[in-house]
Amino acid sequence: MEIMNGVAAVDFEFARQMLQRGIAVLFILGFLSTLNQFRPLAGERGLLPAPDLLLRAREIEHERGQKMLRPTLFRWAGYTDRRLALVCWAGTTVAFLLVAGVPQLGPPWVPMLCFLALWYGYMSVTSIGRTFYGFGWEMLLCEAGFLAAFLGSNSQPPTTVTIVLMMWLVFRLEFGAGMIKVRGGREWRDLTALMYHHETQPMPGPLSRTAHLMPSWFHRGEVVGNHVTQLGLTWLLFVPLLSLAIDSPWPLLVGAGTAAVVIVTQLWLVVTGNFAWLNWATIVLVFSAVGIPGSGSADADIPIYWVVVTSAVFILYVILSWPAARNLFSRNQVMNGSFNRWQLANAYGAFGTVTTTRTEYVIEGSADGVTWQEYGFRGKPGDVHRRPPQIAPYHLRLDWMMWFLPLGGIDRWFIVLLHRLLEADAPTLKLLAHDPFHAARPTAVRVVSYRYRFSTRDEFTATGDRWVRDRRSVLIPPMTRGSLY
Repeated sequence: MEIMNGVAAVDFEFARQMLQRGIAVLFILGFLSTLNQFRPLAGERGLLPAPDLLLRAREIEHERGQKMLRPTLFRWAGYTDRRLALVCWAGTTVAFLLVAGVPQLGPPWVPMLCFLALWYGYMSVTSIGRTFYGFGWEMLLCEAGFLAAFLGSNSQPPTTVTIVLMMWLVFRLEFGAGMIKVRGGREWRDLTALMYHHETQPMPGPLSRTAHLMPSWFHRGEVVGNHVTQLGLTWLLFVPLLSLAIDSPWPLLVGAGTAAVVIVTQLWLVVTGNFAWLNWATIVLVFSAVGIPGSGSADADIPIYWVVVTSAVFILYVILSWPAARNLFSRNQVMNGSFNRWQLANAYGAFGTVTTTRTEYVIEGSADGVTWQEYGFRGKPGDVHRRPPQIAPYHLRLDWMMWFLPLGGIDRWFIVLLHRLLEADAPTLKLLAHDPFHAARPTAVRVVSYRYRFSTRDEFTATGDRWVRDRRSVLIPPMTRGSLY
């Protein structure tokens, strides 16, 4: 029973406070970025409209008799941009209350309902966001929110089983990422991956060029450090649980030390790239391994009903986790995959292979068909003189999807994007950093493919350019409004 009620030699109160408030902050980021970007991307008149998806899903479900979408309240309420905004504002408000610690002042079922509302509300959005919400950190946020619902309130300590589930989430996140790398591209095995990655990653940050220009021995050391942390040290996340059985502080020290190493490696990723809230989520979740010696006193007893609830969730998770556990050791490991409609006990991983060259699709517009001017994006490389900006933990979904285009071909949403630019569609233009026509309609748009690389120190001294690019081809020839219909 000691394991079930969490009242023994370990106090995870600090871990709970960091987990609850940190995850709530991540939900604020998720809902605010959705409020700013969902409508032009997947709203009523978005690049991939959600109403069309819901209609098509109902038709297929009627024909086949099986659910085609993950749970979403928009299935029953119907989608409108106004309802999407209402969900985002409601979610942001609830998350702010959790950051302030207000629901945690009540009984444990109060913060539980708050986090479950955040989980279901955000999953309702990701379920209809299609490719713009197909990132691993979207379902990571949903799963973290679900588990945070069972951390309880300030009136009693967190149950150990819930802390264990948080540790299990971090383990799947980190160990899964490590395994997908050693199974993926050869560059991770010969230690050359980070000789390219800082330059070719989706959205470099202000220090990415500095990191890229480091010597090869440094990059090999980065890869070794990554492998040691993700494949080795992550196993030590569970060591603090030994303090439930032995009277010694060393398991807690091991847990805190392991968490510190993970945090340092994640902070390096934060300062050298823009990976939305993935790194910050890892930092928040790894606090589950930080415990302090506890008294195990009688006044720390947990209500029986809460023990029953959290134990039931634990048993459910043991059952749901079997596919994810098996996936970790499978030769055909799935990266960022869900094994159930509720996106619980998922598989995680990132960058199993690293691209060695960077191709950028640059959109140009013309008012006269002769002179062409570039549209500028907020995060992705464009202007060779501009320093890559720090965007994360905010998530620029359109910029990320632009990085994927050269890897997989032109998608339908991209053609619609060109259409919107020809129309000078105001919501779409707000997603960009620079409109060369100042809200006026261009006569034509085209897409040009460029090869980008970071400038060397000598090149930067001579030109002041942080990127060097060479034009490859006109990928999409000039298109007018009439040619897009």
